[in-house]
Amino acid sequence: RQLERLIAMLACIDGLDLTLTTNGALLPEKARALKEAGLSRVTVSLDSLDDNVFRAMNDVDFPVQRVLAGIDAAARVGLNPVKINMVVKRGVNERSILPMARYFRGTGHILRFIEYMDVGHSNGWRLDDVVPAKEILSAIQAELPIELIDANYRGEVARRWRYRDGGGEIGIIASVTQPFCRDCSRARISADGQLFTCLFATKGRDLRSLLRGGIGDVEISDAIALMWQDRNDRYSDLRSAATVGLPKVEMSYVGG
Repeated sequence: RQLERLIAMLACIDGLDLTLTTNGALLPEKARALKEAGLSRVTVSLDSLDDNVFRAMNDVDFPVQRVLAGIDAAARVGLNPVKINMVVKRGVNERSILPMARYFRGTGHILRFIEYMDVGHSNGWRLDDVVPAKEILSAIQAELPIELIDANYRGEVARRWRYRDGGGEIGIIASVTQPFCRDCSRARISADGQLFTCLFATKGRDLRSLLRGGIGDVEISDAIALMWQDRNDRYSDLRSAATVGLPKVEMSYVGG
């Protein structure tokens, strides 16, 4: 509710680059208002162009066409480049890899393929369900030649590839088969003020009490820096049968 108001309040803070990850269902109606409020870009989750496969992956009650309309609406109002996140799960949507690549090639949008991850416990993750990045790349390379390009910055989670014919770029996020814990620079804050230094964290750190405790910005900054320096998150490096069973926060709680 009142998402545009929240975006406008955040946009008043100097130095923020505001982006939104969304399923795209409301973008046809809200894209312009979000842009006018100060949003810079959107990332849209879309796991297939086939309605049945899309619903099997996401358990939603709207068609793919609504998501595509949302992507078009975002592009029209200048929320560019639009990024599209496709989680690839064995036995469900791996046949959608090439159709998705064909559809978004040449559009100016950036399609990113994401290895199926064991975030939280509600998705019933199994290692056998993971389609490795190498397999995804091989499927694309066989029809649409691509080449590796440099990262935009150190710690970028997606490895970048571009089509040799100039048709744009794609990304691969391979936290299961090609962990990037060493260079990770991501922290997340939940709606109730918990700071998480890893997507696969078992617990957060209380940031809300610091913000409401009457101390100054310097002290808060120092406390956050100490939390980051003290972290020892290497979940993707250490992933095993033992770590997969650890209690972890759900994606819906901590964000992507």
